[in-house]
Amino acid sequence: MNEALIEFNDVVKIFPKKDGGEQRVLDRVNFAIPEGKTTVIAGRSGQGKSVTLKLILGLMRADGGQVVVGGENVAALGKQGLNAMRTRFGVLFQGSALFDSLTVYENVALPLRERTGKKEDEIRAIVEATLAELELSGHESKFPAQLSGGMRRRVGLARALQLNPEILLFDEPTTGLDPVMTQEIYQLFARTQAKSGFTSIIVSHDIPRVFSLADQIIVLDRGVMDVFPSTEAIQRSEKAHIQEFVSTTMGALYQSWLVE
Repeated sequence: MNEALIEFNDVVKIFPKKDGGEQRVLDRVNFAIPEGKTTVIAGRSGQGKSVTLKLILGLMRADGGQVVVGGENVAALGKQGLNAMRTRFGVLFQGSALFDSLTVYENVALPLRERTGKKEDEIRAIVEATLAELELSGHESKFPAQLSGGMRRRVGLARALQLNPEILLFDEPTTGLDPVMTQEIYQLFARTQAKSGFTSIIVSHDIPRVFSLADQIIVLDRGVMDVFPSTEAIQRSEKAHIQEFVSTTMGALYQSWLVE
């Protein structure tokens, strides 16, 4: 069994409501992210999926419990410690979050220029190798507006890989893509992880297609997280809210094999 690289121990996250009440987005949540595997976090909009990523990165603080990354309590880290911890991560944001005024090459080179002391010829060699690996050679001088949605995702992934991260976070990485392009991007993620061996956490509403990538699935619903080792395990759950999740997101086709 793979060692846990990230752990949530009784984590609570609360947001105030306009009426003076509060919303418990996470309510004493417990789960572990195994090293070198892919964990998919699924759930309806507004359930706290992206909040979970922000807690992992230390961009938000939990209101209770502990978020542990690599054995370190994130809440106990100061600015220097957080910066050091974040170097272990690469992030592919929704829509790729590329800089419109920078070319493909400049977008991908940016982390190396900002976070390393490498010379420009070293940076060029690294960037060109990554672009070739992700089938982006020949597009170095283009701007994001000149790229298709799928190519923008490839450029975003190339940028996220530049510092050789141990952990890659994907926040709704296929939003706005058609089914064929979505499948191509998923295949790209799988090939890249198989080669690099990073730990992958994917937040997505693209159910059930995204489950094809998962070694572990976490379903987030009304502050509660349920952890499953497979799609089949989700379908076998006897919990009412999980059965509702299967019915609304996966449909009768995915439940039919359970019928005796």
